[in-house]
Amino acid sequence: MNYKSFFNKDYKNAGHPALNPIMTRLKRRHVLIVASIAGVCAMIVTFASLDVSAKKHDVSATLNQTGQITLPLAIPKSSELTLTEALQEGTPEDWLTAEVKKGDSLSAIFFRHDLNASDLHQIMSLGKDTKCLTLVRPGQHFRIRVNSANEVQALHYDISRLESLLVQRDGDHFVAQREYKSVEIRTQHATAKIKSSLFEAGREAGLSDSITMDIAHIFGWDIDFGLDIRDGDQFTVVYEEKYLAGSKIGDGSILGAEFINQGVSYKAIRYTDADDRSDYYSPEGLSMRKAFLRTPVDFFRISSRFGKRKHPILNNIRMHKGVDYAAARGTPIKSAGDGKVIVKQHKNGYGRTIMIQHGGRYSTLYAHMQAYKSGIHVGKRVKQGQVIGYVGSSGRATGPHLHYEFRVNGVHRNPLTISLPHAKPIDKKFKSEFITHAQAMMDKINMFKETYVALNTP
Repeated sequence: MNYKSFFNKDYKNAGHPALNPIMTRLKRRHVLIVASIAGVCAMIVTFASLDVSAKKHDVSATLNQTGQITLPLAIPKSSELTLTEALQEGTPEDWLTAEVKKGDSLSAIFFRHDLNASDLHQIMSLGKDTKCLTLVRPGQHFRIRVNSANEVQALHYDISRLESLLVQRDGDHFVAQREYKSVEIRTQHATAKIKSSLFEAGREAGLSDSITMDIAHIFGWDIDFGLDIRDGDQFTVVYEEKYLAGSKIGDGSILGAEFINQGVSYKAIRYTDADDRSDYYSPEGLSMRKAFLRTPVDFFRISSRFGKRKHPILNNIRMHKGVDYAAARGTPIKSAGDGKVIVKQHKNGYGRTIMIQHGGRYSTLYAHMQAYKSGIHVGKRVKQGQVIGYVGSSGRATGPHLHYEFRVNGVHRNPLTISLPHAKPIDKKFKSEFITHAQAMMDKINMFKETYVALNTP
């Protein structure tokens, strides 16, 4: 059958012979236009199909190799920002600065700035992390970031020059974090000769009073700085200074020192062992600390020494079996060493008295107290330097002072001159390392001394 005749026959115009030539020409144009459009559409569909096929092929390859499709996901930023990031959050208008005034508390600051009281309660409920906020001082500042509803979003507080607190909102609660500034440690040294006093010599050498006091504490077991210092005594010290952003903010520890007192040289080296314990030792590894304090009280003067004397009240000659230290009423009295309280009572002429047993051989007595330290009782174990009472004039006494006795096997000895036993020396497992460290430090000290002599010799 000839289907071509059906496609070519114009059924619509078959009954109008006059229109046939015109319609034939129009039909040819339309066919060409339709054919062109159809060709373009075919090309678009073909390329689209190829692109889809390529994508399907790529996905199939991924599935065949890994068994799963991995899609890139955006990782949400942590809500807990660093201090620097937190302070940069928001616009300057979001942050308010509140200065602590006299009598202020954080609660008063929140009230003054119309901040949410429940936010304050949550912040203070963080416990030890925000306990410092209860100790604010006049002149300090808080920086607080709030939202449009005046709800706290972040709170920043400088606890000290080196430590800051940042409290941030995290959803419906708060989190606190602390930031510590990095401190630069520099090593410094000084040598000085005493002309009038230890502190004057220290100041002339550029030392702070705190470093000079540390020198006295380190060598105070061997030298009585109230009685033994003489003009011409000399010391050399190597110590640390702390710097923040290029400015000195304080002193650190003494690393090594030598003190020459009345021609006798005393040396001390600071050593921190592998267990992170620090102490001062002689170059041989003996502890600079002794088992007993040389003087158990900060005193003005020695009002009566060990030995025979005329009693100021009884007016007769008798043996004075201790040393009297004149001091202000109420001055703390410290236990000379570790031990156990064996006497706490009013003993006639001694007044309020405490006796402490130190091991098997040694005992100490403290008399004429104004009052006992609360918690001290017979059988109580005390540590060296622990306060046990206060200077007074109870018993037979002409004024406030401490009467102090030192006994060895029950026999009274002169507390000012007795050779005190050393505390525990450096551990044997650290001694080899310490000796090397001590020798290097003493080489430095000797070099500084020689330089001082060269610069001060006419």
